[in-house]
Amino acid sequence: MARGDYGFQPGPGHAKVTSSTDQSEFSVTKLTHLDDKGEARMVDVTDKAVTEREARAEACVRMAPETLRMILEGEHPKGDVLATARIAGIMAAKRTHDLIPLCHALNLTSVKVELKAGNDGASVAIETRCKLAGQTGVEMEALTAASVAALTIYDMCKAVDKGMVIDNLRLLEKKGGRSGHWQAREQ
Repeated sequence: MARGDYGFQPGPGHAKVTSSTDQSEFSVTKLTHLDDKGEARMVDVTDKAVTEREARAEACVRMAPETLRMILEGEHPKGDVLATARIAGIMAAKRTHDLIPLCHALNLTSVKVELKAGNDGASVAIETRCKLAGQTGVEMEALTAASVAALTIYDMCKAVDKGMVIDNLRLLEKKGGRSGHWQAREQ
């Protein structure tokens, strides 16, 4: 396999995406963070138009029902788990460029982190939304917010439930920019 050739083949989890402007199907042709030599680079967004951009992501922390009960009833010895996770997610979105090497430092205009008990009685569902008016998207910021909120729940609760599982971290939707609107398939 040549450098920069990762043999990407769209699988069942990859939805066909259409542009909101011309309804043509997009195909993956090259990775934008690699130059002609296959070297990693930060994408130059200088000439891109400033547009409204938004992204939503989700994650889930699965746990013992007793752990969830402790969180919801405010009995956790470390304090309010959901409030702490919400703040951690917001802080993480604002620092994504410090965590992901080729991300741009963005001037986010809104970050929302919603946490709620899952319908199964043994999980916390996390949904994040990031917005800005800018030259590049906010998908990584939304994903970072969701993942760090989940990690914070794990960190605060690991003393009582080491068997927690973080899963279903994924982008739900992105709006704006040249590629237009994209939405994940229902699971």
